[in-house]
Amino acid sequence: MSIAEAAHALQQTGWATDLRESALAYPIILVIHLVCIAIFGGMIFVTNLRLLNVAFREASVADIVASLRPWKHFGFVVMVTCGILLGSSKAVDYYANPYFIAKMTLLALTGVHALAFRKSVYRNPAPPSADTARLAAILSLVLWFSIMSLGRWIAYYEAPKQ
Repeated sequence: MSIAEAAHALQQTGWATDLRESALAYPIILVIHLVCIAIFGGMIFVTNLRLLNVAFREASVADIVASLRPWKHFGFVVMVTCGILLGSSKAVDYYANPYFIAKMTLLALTGVHALAFRKSVYRNPAPPSADTARLAAILSLVLWFSIMSLGRWIAYYEAPKQ
């Protein structure tokens, strides 16, 4: 089965069709997705500001990361769940969209980023080195701003006419 056939089969499932054709469900899930992006993104931004030593200097990195972790996890799970629902309902439009592919690639790289800096920054009770914290924050900001930008660009891609 080709990627195109898999995308078509996914998009034609009953729930994906119902979601795509709903006057209320699709927009509501889209709003939830966007709200979670804003909340999750805000928490990521706060964490990165602390890692860059620009804000919240009175709190340790470990305290900031730990206090935001449950909310980040919740926001991430809801955001990704809504994204999967939205993407599945329009899989045929998205599977060959270069912005969608780039967004998914960068999303996977955020997982690599989280694993790479897990012990040295995000799960470290001791203060991370300034250089390591700065690198983690800059990479995180670049990844997440790129993901958000690509998410917007997905809607404006027009496949070449065949």
